[in-house]
This record gives sequence, C-alpha cells and structure tokens, in this order.
Amino acid sequence: MSNPRLGEYNLGALAGAVVGAIGGLFAIGAVRAILAGNATLLFATPILGLLSWVVCGLVGWFVGGQIGPRLGEKYYSQRAEMIGGAVGGLLPVLLVALWAWHMSTR
Repeated sequence: MSNPRLGEYNLGALAGAVVGAIGGLFAIGAVRAILAGNATLLFATPILGLLSWVVCGLVGWFVGGQIGPRLGEKYYSQRAEMIGGAVGGLLPVLLVALWAWHMSTR
C-alpha cells in the first residue's frame, strides 16, 4: 500500500476541500440559527464564517487527501476515494460546529 504524501493532489483531497469549505462556511451560523430558531443568524457572523471556511477547507484538503486514497485503494474504486475524502472533509466541519455549539450554550 502506497501512502499518499501530505498535501498532494488527489480526488479525496479535492472532495475533502469542497465539503470542508462549504460546510465550514455555514458551520458556526447554522448552530446559532438552530439554537435561536432564527434563520437570519445564519449570516450574523461573516468574519467567523470566512475564517471557518478557510480553516475547514484546508484541513479538509489534508484529511481527505489521506483518507480518500486509502479507501480507494482498498476497494479499487474512485467513488470510494471521493466518499472517503468527503468524510475527511466533514471532520473539521463537525469539530467547528461542536465548538460553536459549546460556545453558544455557555
């Protein structure tokens, strides 16, 4: 099994970056909007949303780039690589959303 280098381009990294960036853009605002029951809070923190977008996109690239190729090689499928990359991109989004929930409920 050949291990992918950290940060190299592959389908898993691309899927992780896309899922991480889009999810990170709304992770903080979605938690606040759900807790308050007010959809306008989804866009109430644009600077934090932008910071989360950058961080989750980069972390999704690195994590998805490690998980995706390993799954793709195990199952001999590009779909498995893309799904693994997407799951890797969800990890930072979930961590940011959990952090936002913790900070909102304090």
